[in-house]
Amino acid sequence: MIPEDHPRYRSLVAREHLARCAREGIVVPEGLAAHGRGEAFDYLIGEKTSPAALSAERIAAALLLPASHPVISVNGNTAALAAGLLADLQDASGAAVEVNLFHRTAGRVEKITRLLEDHGVRVLSGVPERLLPLSHDRALCLKDGIGTADVVLVPLEDGDRCQALCAMKKTVIAIDLNPLSRTARSADLTIVDELTRALPAITRFCRELDREEALALSARFDNRELLREAVCEIIRRLEHALD
Repeated sequence: MIPEDHPRYRSLVAREHLARCAREGIVVPEGLAAHGRGEAFDYLIGEKTSPAALSAERIAAALLLPASHPVISVNGNTAALAAGLLADLQDASGAAVEVNLFHRTAGRVEKITRLLEDHGVRVLSGVPERLLPLSHDRALCLKDGIGTADVVLVPLEDGDRCQALCAMKKTVIAIDLNPLSRTARSADLTIVDELTRALPAITRFCRELDREEALALSARFDNRELLREAVCEIIRRLEHALD
């Protein structure tokens, strides 16, 4: 049992949950390493949503709302950490949800889909095709999902697929705690925030923005400036770490 007054309670609960999901085959062992890397960057940004991240979350909603075919791509870690939050975002944004995995087996896809559906997510189904220009199984996606999406939200992304999606002229929104990663630098919009803070914020903005506000926001943002602000925030925190 983890005492609720432990200073790292939320972090420890998330780790325990991911470990349990790994034993159940939803998360792969490599996903545990990826979570630890992200958690290290969360320490650097102070484990809170920065003003730049909040701006990016508002812009993410502005990109999703007027899209003709928005899709949220989900991997094992995302499903394990945020299945219920994804259901809320799907309801607010109208986006489709597709399971897309690097370590792909039919069994994992089935388990992740079941977890998502148990939390109210409507998951696209069908026979995936190798539609992305990649040599690994991230290339496999559904034609009526990621294959024809105009906007793709990719939480906890990997860089080569992000680049492939951008090369296909899709608008890519990434959630990545590392502002220096290939994903962060390749995406059209990068949210440098922790997944379970970012998703509710995007959902809230999807419910608050009207179409005119969304179109105006989506037409005038600078992702490089948002990334620069994220890096500057880390530098400021490091400079004052021992004050």
